[in-house]
Amino acid sequence: MTVIRHLTVPPSAGVLGPAPGTAESAEAYAAAGGYAGTTTPGALLDHLDASGLRGRGGAGFPASVKLRAVRDRGRADGGATPVVVANGEEGEPGSVKDRWLLRARPHLVLDGLARAAAVTGAGRGYVYLSDPEAAARVRGALAERPPALPVEVIETGHAYVAGEESAVVRRIDGGPALPRAKPPRPFEQGVGGAPTLVSNVETLARIALTAARPDLRLHIARSTLVTLSGGPGAPLLTEVPYGTPLRDLAEAVGVPDPAGALMGGLFGGLVDARALGLPLEPDALAAAGTALGCGAVRFLASGECPVSAAADAAGYLAAESSRQCGVCVSGTAAIAGALAGLAAGTAAPDTAAHLERWSTGLRGRGACALLDAAASLAGSLLRAFPTAVRSHLAAPCDACTAPPAPGRTGRLTVPVPPVPVPPVPDAPIPDAPIPDAPIPDAPVPDRPAAAGPLGRPLADPAPADAAADRLAPAIRANAGRPGPGGQTERPSGSPAPAVAEGRASGREASPAAGGGSVHSPGGGARGATRPPVAAEAMGAGRADDG
Repeated sequence: MTVIRHLTVPPSAGVLGPAPGTAESAEAYAAAGGYAGTTTPGALLDHLDASGLRGRGGAGFPASVKLRAVRDRGRADGGATPVVVANGEEGEPGSVKDRWLLRARPHLVLDGLARAAAVTGAGRGYVYLSDPEAAARVRGALAERPPALPVEVIETGHAYVAGEESAVVRRIDGGPALPRAKPPRPFEQGVGGAPTLVSNVETLARIALTAARPDLRLHIARSTLVTLSGGPGAPLLTEVPYGTPLRDLAEAVGVPDPAGALMGGLFGGLVDARALGLPLEPDALAAAGTALGCGAVRFLASGECPVSAAADAAGYLAAESSRQCGVCVSGTAAIAGALAGLAAGTAAPDTAAHLERWSTGLRGRGACALLDAAASLAGSLLRAFPTAVRSHLAAPCDACTAPPAPGRTGRLTVPVPPVPVPPVPDAPIPDAPIPDAPIPDAPVPDRPAAAGPLGRPLADPAPADAAADRLAPAIRANAGRPGPGGQTERPSGSPAPAVAEGRASGREASPAAGGGSVHSPGGGARGATRPPVAAEAMGAGRADDG
């Protein structure tokens, strides 16, 4: 079972929050400063510019740039009201952060969605996901605190490509959750033909945190949720600052001497042990030829074969192809077959040459990034583990010939940690009958309280372990790091800077009034469709990542 644990990020500035193991109620979220309207849309956009917040869906695109592009497109189109989408469809098998976030802190995501709508001028919003438990929690949150922005819950079948932004738009418009060729992209023509922001749920959570604590904007932008796995211990969901060495994360999850890692889910490819000194930071990882992606890192335990790990990952990608693009179907199958042959010791002498050619020649030729992930995986194995590849051309290693565990690709999948809803305490039985009410013949059973907080204040998180202690310098560095405009972030507890457009009391104004409608088309298979929504002109959509 996946463990959730704070390492060093303070809960006040983190997405994990003070009680990551239980679901947060609207009352608890508001009591901690959520849904407050103290930061105007214009000032929020300035804060996001200054902090450099990047999307957490995998591509790492600057959040403020996407928001501004949708806003400007809506203004230029002369009346085409934008749409905002919280993308919670988590296709990477090694990542659990988005499903956990929707189960545990749906109000944080909905707050971020409303703020994104205010910035872009959107008139309606969607929460898009495939996890039934997360869908129930989001619906419960909408009923608990109906938003001013009309929000609809859209369920889809779980698939690796279903979270790609053009697939998101296509599914909301009533079609299958399959990617489309670009252009146009959703910010140009998305849901119903309107400019559309498709944003990852963690990105929206960090937008909401920035609105509540602009004084901590750099700390919020430069911390990230990560799903860590590998070795014999339980996987770990935690939150760490940029700059944390990969080796410290390996120790935190119980892999003290890894042979390497599979980075960014399946998107960042393989790195060897020499890369474990790299900081967890998008630009530094990109310069080293890998990627942070969705923040999922699977460490290779000592003695684990990287060829076998690559074969498992390529096999998963080939099986998850949407089978729309011929080059993707044939390319992923060829890479998966070659790597499986290497692991089994049956590869032809020219297999490495084929893999090298495919790793460069197949990039950018599919409608989505799945083929790119398979090509990067092949290239990274050749670069990081050339000796292992050469030895497997002669004969498989002992680790590859050992009997596999049931479901070979199952070791790529990390289970979502449970997030129970705290029970509502029973109301006390009155000592005397209520005036003007009949006295029952039998004792009145306990009744649940009509209302009350679902969240409970927890004690401070347990002290971090030895590996986490080494993360403190990175936090201190981020806390005082100057932003792009040369501004240094204030520590927690200091007064927030004045915002350029002033402050307003109460909730932040929403671009549209409405009742928070909820609709679920019924998920199901990858190509499942839903009935069109009445009174909404649904047109064709298109593509990107959040």
